[in-house]
Amino acid sequence: MPVTSLLLYTLAVAAVALTLWLLRRFAEERRYRRRPYVAPAHNDWPQHPLPADAPRHRVALLGDPGAVATNGSDPILSRLAEWQQETGAAGTVIILGDNIYPTGLPAPEHPGRAAAEARFDALLATLRQFQGHVVLLSGNHDWNKGRPDGWEYLRRQEAYVREHLPTAHYLPTNGAPGPVTLQLADGILLIVLNTQWWVQRGPRPAADTKEPFRQLRQLLAANRHQRVVVAGHHPLYSNALHGGKFTAKQHVFPLTTVHKRAYVPLPFIGSLLPLYRKLFGAAEDMAHPRYRKMRRRLLRVLHEFPNIIYAAGHDHNLQYFQRYGGHYLVSGAGSKTAFVQKGGNATFVHEHIGFFSLDFYTGQETWLRTLEPGATSEVFRLRLQPATPATPPVVPLPQQLGQLLSR
Repeated sequence: MPVTSLLLYTLAVAAVALTLWLLRRFAEERRYRRRPYVAPAHNDWPQHPLPADAPRHRVALLGDPGAVATNGSDPILSRLAEWQQETGAAGTVIILGDNIYPTGLPAPEHPGRAAAEARFDALLATLRQFQGHVVLLSGNHDWNKGRPDGWEYLRRQEAYVREHLPTAHYLPTNGAPGPVTLQLADGILLIVLNTQWWVQRGPRPAADTKEPFRQLRQLLAANRHQRVVVAGHHPLYSNALHGGKFTAKQHVFPLTTVHKRAYVPLPFIGSLLPLYRKLFGAAEDMAHPRYRKMRRRLLRVLHEFPNIIYAAGHDHNLQYFQRYGGHYLVSGAGSKTAFVQKGGNATFVHEHIGFFSLDFYTGQETWLRTLEPGATSEVFRLRLQPATPATPPVVPLPQQLGQLLSR
């Protein structure tokens, strides 16, 4: 067979195989998208009721609320207000970054300033009613989507919070990497990291890239007697876009990963963009070198301390993973939703607006609850059992040497 004919035959077979795979994926996704997924081992979760006594402290974890409605009808803000009323002073609200879409808080003369203020004011007005702690983190959008002038945007937003909600904690201050601590209640400690600092381009506060992880290890070792929540904007495990998971539609219409309505059909060629983001990544993806290095170093520390709870936003859905004795949350469905793939290492995922609540009881008992607007009952809850950390996978010697050289 001539070389040209062989090449055409190979391309045709590849095209047919890709088409069949995309059709199969599309059919699967239609069956489970926007439905809560719970791993089979936890399908009996409704049979496990919450303790009868009230929790000692509660923590709401709400990420990516930057596109909330400004007319007083936003469902997430209404659900958060209900949670705040139920909780009272014995609680903490943690906003996990991406507080203002699309690019944080512009300068006063910028044409998008009024819209940005309106969205942020709607969030701050809800938080102002709360009697407990309020903590705000920053995300990549708050840093002007990671552009070189992002630090300026970040400091402007922090100053706005100090002026309009002075009782809140904007952490870490001035865009520093952290870690910083906040004692939420007796025996319950919050540690905050500014994960965007590691992936940010352009000016940022000067710091050693490795020192924050050494400080984090020291903090966790010194606080083994406490229940610890570590909060950062970027997830460490994810079954969604930033973790390299894409829908069949995004292979055919790849530009919808940038804008939901960019329906420009690019079949076959369009699969190159998801493949690129899965293997190499945009700056906000786990596969990107800066994000990958930050994630690897952070997991190396967290895996040493069982029962740590790490909470993040960034991906616009709800996800829970238990890995190597720790608990990893993605709670980025504060104003938008996006595809999340079921299964894998996830215990729970749902493509729905909402947020997680951590309820801390006496006797070291901690419960994770999923709170979603419009739901007549919880779609998932789980007692976070104290766990013995699993042995991390053995890393081959050549890879170990590469990791040592990259530190």
